[in-house]
Amino acid sequence: MNNLSHRQNHKQQPRVKTIALILLRILVAIAIALVIFPVLLLPSTTTVPPSIQILFAMAEIAWLVTISRFGFTVPIVLIEVAGFVAITLLAIFASQIFASTPPILDAKGQAIPNSIAVMEKVKLGGAEEWMTIRGKDSRNPVLLFLAVGPGGTQLVTARRALTRLEDRFVVVNWDQPGAGKSFDAIDRSKLTPDRYITDAHELVLNLRQRFGKEKVYVLGESWGSALGIMVVQRYPELFQAFIGTGQMVAFLENDRICYDFALRLAQERGDTKQVEKLKQQGPPPYYGKDVLWKSAAYLSETFDYMNKNPAIANSGFNTFQDLAGSEYGLYDKLNFVRGLLDTFGVVYPQLWDVDFRKQAKRLEVPVYFLIGRYDVNAPPKLTEEYFNLLTAPRKELIWFENSGHNPWMNETEKFVDTLA
Repeated sequence: MNNLSHRQNHKQQPRVKTIALILLRILVAIAIALVIFPVLLLPSTTTVPPSIQILFAMAEIAWLVTISRFGFTVPIVLIEVAGFVAITLLAIFASQIFASTPPILDAKGQAIPNSIAVMEKVKLGGAEEWMTIRGKDSRNPVLLFLAVGPGGTQLVTARRALTRLEDRFVVVNWDQPGAGKSFDAIDRSKLTPDRYITDAHELVLNLRQRFGKEKVYVLGESWGSALGIMVVQRYPELFQAFIGTGQMVAFLENDRICYDFALRLAQERGDTKQVEKLKQQGPPPYYGKDVLWKSAAYLSETFDYMNKNPAIANSGFNTFQDLAGSEYGLYDKLNFVRGLLDTFGVVYPQLWDVDFRKQAKRLEVPVYFLIGRYDVNAPPKLTEEYFNLLTAPRKELIWFENSGHNPWMNETEKFVDTLA
């Protein structure tokens, strides 16, 4: 009797071991999926249809179950990893293919006649760069949105915050070279402000022809506000008006003000570590590979200060929500971050000498500054100085009393109404 029981237990042990091995590998599969390809388990955060995500998830688990019948030998583990990598690469490729901007629909879920909602490549300076074009009526005026940066992408951020602009404009959001979906458009080490200007010029010519417009509007945000001034100064005949928000005027003076502000904040709260860090790196200008990190040392302080300021309506930004937008595939999500990490340090040092109070005293287009009263990242006093000496066919400085650096996010309704 004891021998029979012993034989049964002996038979069960391999079976238990196999089941445990399978469960272990399934857990490993889930862990790897969460790290390498989290959107497989979170369908709401990706552009890939849920049915295809489920197929990839099932493929990963099926692969683990199949391979689990073999032991933990080096060749088997290598095969196991290779299978994971292959499935993950296919999933990444699928996420890029299915990336798109959402359609513009009426209350019944039907496409609005004459509306346009596309995301596509455009050849600029011989390179393929990306843009979204959105509007409820393709016959409306064209508005080109120039994002933060250099190296920033706001395809999703602007779509969410400025949706109502689509009622009155055809809104074009361009991922500039070295940013977002255009991250690999050209050799980032060769990027210059002039390249951005000429690409923007070519894009506007393309939009004029496509939509039959003689001129377009341009809205620039932070770095985009500086780029906007550079473009309208060189090609005024192409623009109805320039709108700047989070306006950059004089880069070196701007950042030195931010540096002093951050240093003072750190001293007031007794943060000796931050004080020492800022003093050790010294005030700008910075050059070399660590430009971003040195700039971030004081810019993070300014943004944190604005985020905590009760006078500012809301920060408005939700990075995870933006990353989850349908415009970005998995590789784009990675480049959402890499754009700033790689591109900022290349282009920003080329802007230290930019001062529009000296270099753009006259613009041949109407100019509108939409400025947050509590902006400490682009100090309003510089914008006021520039506004007062600027000569333009029409100019207006419009204050947003509950905003910081981003009135279009802090006071969205007022911002959209002002433009419309």
